[in-house]
Amino acid sequence: METRSVGSLEVSVAGLGCNNFGMRIDEAASQEVVDAALDAGVNHFDTADIYGKGRSEEFLGRALGSRRGDTIITTKVGMGVPEGEPAASEERVLRVCDESLARLGTDYIDLYLLHQPDRSTPIGETLSAFAKLVAAGKVREVGCSNFSGAQLEEAESVAAELGVPRFVNAQNDFSLLNRSVEDDVLPVCERLDVTLMPYFPLASGVLTGKYRKGQSHPEGSRLAAWGPMADQFASDEKLDVVERLEEYAVAHGHTLPELALSWLAGVPTVGSVIAGATSPEQVRANAAATTAWSLTPEERAEVDALARVGG
Repeated sequence: METRSVGSLEVSVAGLGCNNFGMRIDEAASQEVVDAALDAGVNHFDTADIYGKGRSEEFLGRALGSRRGDTIITTKVGMGVPEGEPAASEERVLRVCDESLARLGTDYIDLYLLHQPDRSTPIGETLSAFAKLVAAGKVREVGCSNFSGAQLEEAESVAAELGVPRFVNAQNDFSLLNRSVEDDVLPVCERLDVTLMPYFPLASGVLTGKYRKGQSHPEGSRLAAWGPMADQFASDEKLDVVERLEEYAVAHGHTLPELALSWLAGVPTVGSVIAGATSPEQVRANAAATTAWSLTPEERAEVDALARVGG
């Protein structure tokens, strides 16, 4: 499995999102997913303090066990806080990090992210708290999630002013069906030498091809469980795009997920493509798909044209 540099870390280009652990699958199934990921060459595991109300971190830590030293763990702080409370204050960051370490059963976190911007806490306070964690050996590198380009630039400037560790990574929603980062976040990442880790790379399953226009969402699928909220992910316009992309992939001897994941892996600033899974079969398929197709510049241009919603 190819690895890429994220600060001082070397992460597999295919990452495993662990948000299903403790929510959609139990501990035994989570163990099977982790084992399959490691067997497939995946060394990057992405979780958060709020996933499964903490169970995701617990399940992941126990599943890795003695293999923890061979892996890169990303976890996060900054969500799941009662309204009005500071999500990323120094006190909360330091406390929540210790709680995550305990659940993970480890004494260090490889990549610690601010899960979302916290308007009630100056970014300098959060960065200073992260610096204390790095100095204590509890965290190796720091980053952010769901930041805009302007917020990334502010964090970079404040870190330089304070002389504290900078964000080396940004994690944002990015796929062939959601390319909003290209106009804002991606150019800033390129300029600041910040890697980008896409989450929802298969657009919550829409880019697997299992959702079709005029058909009910498959029973047990994520979008079926979401009800009316799923319409924004599987609108008729987006499903038209999916049909075009699938036809293109098949004509080139590939599957739709291979196109979706390999296309992301081919973006120069991308460090690790984070795809969730609920079974060993999904893990193996996602890991293989991420490196299945090295698209040429011409193919990327053709895909870009096909992927325009409403095109």
